[in-house]
Amino acid sequence: MEDHFITYYQSPLGLIKLSGTEAFVSEVSFIDTIQKPPVDHHKKPMPPLAIHAIEELIQFFNGERRVFEMPIQQEGTPFQQGVWQELLRIPFGKTISYLELSRRLGDTKSIRAAASANGRNHLAIVVPCHRVIGSKNDLVGYAGGLWRKRWLLEHENKIAN
Repeated sequence: MEDHFITYYQSPLGLIKLSGTEAFVSEVSFIDTIQKPPVDHHKKPMPPLAIHAIEELIQFFNGERRVFEMPIQQEGTPFQQGVWQELLRIPFGKTISYLELSRRLGDTKSIRAAASANGRNHLAIVVPCHRVIGSKNDLVGYAGGLWRKRWLLEHENKIAN
C-alpha cells in the first residue's frame, strides 16, 4: 500500500488541502482549518508530486497555467467518473450549464445526477467543477462557496481574454 501525503497551500482563496500518493493527487479542496494528524516522530519529506501540485496551483493563481498536468485519481462510480471527465473538457475561461453537462453525457434527464456528481468532485480547480453554472447564467452550487466560484470564473475570464 502506498503512503499517502497531506499538505496545505495558502491560496488567494484561502487554505487548500492537497492529498494523494507518490503516484497521483486525489484531493484538492478548500478547508477552513488544518486537521492536525497524530504526532509522527518519523516525519517524511514531502513527495515530489506534492511539491509539483502546489507549483501548478501557484502558476494557476498567478495566471501562468490554464491546464493542470499533475496525475489525478479520485474514487467514484462510473457515472461520476464520466461527469468528471466531461468537466475536464470544458475550456479554460468558459462555462456550461448543468443542462448542457447532462446533454454532453447523453441524457438531459440526468441533470440532477450530473449536478450531484459535480458536487462530489474532490479535485477543486484541477477538475473544474466551478465552470458549471445554472441555465440562466446564475452561480449555483459550489462546495467551496459561491464567492470562490465567482472569483475563479472572473480570474479565468480575465486571463483568457
